[in-house]
Amino acid sequence: MRFLPVFLDLKAGPVVLIGAGELLRAKLRVLAAAGARLRVHAIDGNHDLGLGSEDASRIEIAAGDPLTADLSGVIAIVCAGAGDVGVAMSARAKALGLPVNVMDDLEHSSFIFPAIVDRGDVVVAVGTGGTSPVVARRVREKIEALLPARIGELAEFIGTFRKSINERIAEFPLRRRFWERVIDGPIGAAVLSGRKGEADAALKAITDPSDFARADKPEGSVALVGAGPGDPDLLTIKALRALQDADIVFHDELVSPEILDRIRRDTTRVPVGRRVGKPGIGQDAINKRMIEAAQSGQRVVRLKGGDPLVFGRGGEEVEALRAAGLAYSIIPGITAGLGGAADFEVPLTYRHEATRFTFLTAHKARDAEAVDWSTMIDTKMTVVVYMGMTAAPAVRAGLFAAGRSPETPVGVFARVTRPDAQGAIGTLRDLPELVRRIQGGPAILIIGDVVRHAGSLRRQTPKQIISDLLDAAE
Repeated sequence: MRFLPVFLDLKAGPVVLIGAGELLRAKLRVLAAAGARLRVHAIDGNHDLGLGSEDASRIEIAAGDPLTADLSGVIAIVCAGAGDVGVAMSARAKALGLPVNVMDDLEHSSFIFPAIVDRGDVVVAVGTGGTSPVVARRVREKIEALLPARIGELAEFIGTFRKSINERIAEFPLRRRFWERVIDGPIGAAVLSGRKGEADAALKAITDPSDFARADKPEGSVALVGAGPGDPDLLTIKALRALQDADIVFHDELVSPEILDRIRRDTTRVPVGRRVGKPGIGQDAINKRMIEAAQSGQRVVRLKGGDPLVFGRGGEEVEALRAAGLAYSIIPGITAGLGGAADFEVPLTYRHEATRFTFLTAHKARDAEAVDWSTMIDTKMTVVVYMGMTAAPAVRAGLFAAGRSPETPVGVFARVTRPDAQGAIGTLRDLPELVRRIQGGPAILIIGDVVRHAGSLRRQTPKQIISDLLDAAE
């Protein structure tokens, strides 16, 4: 490590900025955003810095030669687009013992600018020793994606209580344990969720901080997390954080291995779902195991394919958690209907053609027979059927009986968003045959005129799709 990361107190004095053109203005924006007082030498004579009135009040446009300017009280010097002036200024700064940065010139710099993640009171600096700013920016982007948006608010919240709590806890290790429990528990979660008032009341309600810190039994919680339809890149950032924080994950059988790989390595993984035709442990048993794990103080994740509240029995799990008095949260995921529509470029709505859509499940033939298909014969309605492969003949029969045209376009889309995704397109008349073309599920059925607009069947061109539809209609 050549450069030691340090944080400069910008209230200690002005920063001298020397340069020209857009390079000068870019560095100016960074420093102004950090709240620095600036003394700017625009060596090209262009003093139009494009700043708002608030920033302008902290910026002095300096005249004269920067190489002879008074540097009393200056805390750092930055040169951006300064050419030979920057090199000369570097020599002067080093002679005076002042930190200096000459942009893209390690030889003449005593400090460098990192890529910065700014979350208020939480700041992360990423550096590559000046060798590759692009790599630093890429790392910064990854960190920005992982950090909660309100992590700075959490730091600020703790700062308001830190002195008073520390005065009440004499032992340093106990203080650390106290703040760990606050950050990792419901109080920290409340701040990160934007419920600062609730967090404030909960922390003030702790009558004995030492006892709180010594508590052997941590507070458990449950997060119902949507895993999406299969592509791990479609996990939300919040879902990824939950998987990284979990002590135990109860997951559906159909959650893809790539998503399971995002779980922290030392986390316990428990498969609790079931596949078609195979018995599972049952919803009551799942609820019981989740509740017991949370009551033992563990951070529990119930990882469900798609979205927890779309045909995932998440509502039943929420009711059980409420009855048990446990802290819980719901993290939505991309449901298979939306993932499949995007994967195969089927617009679920289309101007003047499809103005509404409905999601329904038809896991078995008797499920399809129980549906009131008469509500779904409007040609401007797109119907998305989950788990409809087995019940496809009953789905077709129900729509036929209700009066939907046999020529209605239909798509069967399997394993959507995954590398082995597969689709077959035809008409309602041929729905069972389309299902037979698919090499295994899970699959969704999309029924409606919008299927004509499908743009990707992985192995089919749009011309082939149109040809399939025309052949099916003959």
